[in-house]
Amino acid sequence: MQGYQNYTRQFFEPPLQDFDWMKKSYIDHAPRWCSVDLRDGNQALITPMSLEEKLEFFRLLVQIGFKEIEIGFPAASETEYTFCRTLIEKQMIPDDVSIQVLTQAREHIIAKTFDALRGAKNAVIHLYNSTSLAQREQVFRKSRAEIIEIAKTGAHLCKSYREKTQGNFRFEYSPESFTGTELDFAVEICNEVLAIWKPTAEDKVIINLPVTVSVSMPHVYANQVAYMCKHLKGRENVVISLHPHNDRGCAVADSEMGLLAGADRIEGTLFGNGERTGNVDIITLAMNMYSQGVDPQLDFTNLPKITAKYEAITRMHVYERQPYSGQLVFAAFSGSHQDAIAKGMHYRGENAPAYWTVPYLPLNPADVGRVYETDVIRINSQSGKGGIGYLMQTMFSFDLPQKMREEFSYHVKHISDVRHCELQPQEVYEIFREEYVNLTKTLSLKEVHFRPQGGQFFAEVTLEYRGETILQEAYGNGRLDAAENAIKKLIGDRYTFDSYSEHALEEHSHSSAASYVSLRREDGSLVWGVGVDTDIIVSSIYALISAINRLLEETEEVSK
Repeated sequence: MQGYQNYTRQFFEPPLQDFDWMKKSYIDHAPRWCSVDLRDGNQALITPMSLEEKLEFFRLLVQIGFKEIEIGFPAASETEYTFCRTLIEKQMIPDDVSIQVLTQAREHIIAKTFDALRGAKNAVIHLYNSTSLAQREQVFRKSRAEIIEIAKTGAHLCKSYREKTQGNFRFEYSPESFTGTELDFAVEICNEVLAIWKPTAEDKVIINLPVTVSVSMPHVYANQVAYMCKHLKGRENVVISLHPHNDRGCAVADSEMGLLAGADRIEGTLFGNGERTGNVDIITLAMNMYSQGVDPQLDFTNLPKITAKYEAITRMHVYERQPYSGQLVFAAFSGSHQDAIAKGMHYRGENAPAYWTVPYLPLNPADVGRVYETDVIRINSQSGKGGIGYLMQTMFSFDLPQKMREEFSYHVKHISDVRHCELQPQEVYEIFREEYVNLTKTLSLKEVHFRPQGGQFFAEVTLEYRGETILQEAYGNGRLDAAENAIKKLIGDRYTFDSYSEHALEEHSHSSAASYVSLRREDGSLVWGVGVDTDIIVSSIYALISAINRLLEETEEVSK
């Protein structure tokens, strides 16, 4: 692909150091989370949120469990300013939640920002200015010293306004475009800001290291984070925060490696919404931790509800394959996948293992509000007998015999293939019912009576055959055998009885019983029938007659 010669690496690697963080294999505790949906996520929308929508989104974030929520840029517009004032004046911010606001290092913006925050119980003032080589040379055309002066001026102004504004305020500083900044300069400018704010154990300062534009592999960013952790002054009183964007598709990896490298805090959005390719998706990060036994301290137990509210407010669409939250992420269409999942679920039922290990499902879908029967086993032309059988058993209580599952699955797959669409569970059930259950097209049962006689059973079977009512009588070793012998007197010896099985249906099916009968055709193949009735004997005869009806129908089709 021509054009690659026009690009080069734009990041700055740290000097050689001890990279102990690389020895870690997992994150063992949740970071501090800060949602920036109402700033980064909002400014990336074609139609920004209205005041009412921002308030609704804020309530959602609080319900999820965020303790730090960046609510916007109060000096940027009247809507942003009014939103901030509404939250404070209507006392909508819980005591354990801090709002965060963004400001440039300019006095009139800082003044407006503090004015918007008057009376806030807990707020973070997020000061930033851009520090990358590209920004310094091309946008600001300023030296390192001049860029540092911008940051110091902003830091002094924030400190001054904090002293004369009612409320409880903490500080955050971001060297914007950190990933394109020389590391010695990033350390220098952050330490200059820290020297002005003088963080303590009771008043810690957040230093945010944004991946404003992703320009390197994740381990390079993590090395940069580790370098900053080592060289910032008063590290014990500094909270290292990460704000990864997703230009290279690495935001989650940047965040996870950055946390291993020493970071304490993550700024991100639900579903990764944000400028360009978006921010890091906090849902993915949190559920990655959850799936490895770590409590993320956020509540995503009803992801479908969160997704629906997000889509309604933002007018954005959550991609079907979005990790954990996409509509199809737990769906299995492949027959082999469905079979493995079904067997894995049966294994759990039989063995009750301590940990979740079901094949193809890294997470229990029920933990995030998903439903196995409708979200996991999805039926189309690629599906197999395992998945279709699992769906019939878990949703409709029909435990099909193994050989019947195979026949039924081919039938369902053929219908899906002809229609060129996925089949919903109810559609699969209707296909099953119409094809196998209590069939009466050619032959039907009107009445049956049994009495024991000489160690056998005598059956009086009243049948309707091709529109004519006929009484047939016969003996048999059991009730079903006697009924079958009576029916054979009517239709002739066209098959060999192969198998019979039965089971009770669930209580919601009114305590009915399901019976399955297979008959062997002259060519050796099987034909199946199913009977359902509250009387197990009647259901078994219905199953036999259903199989015979299917056999007779095939015979008639051939004769035509």
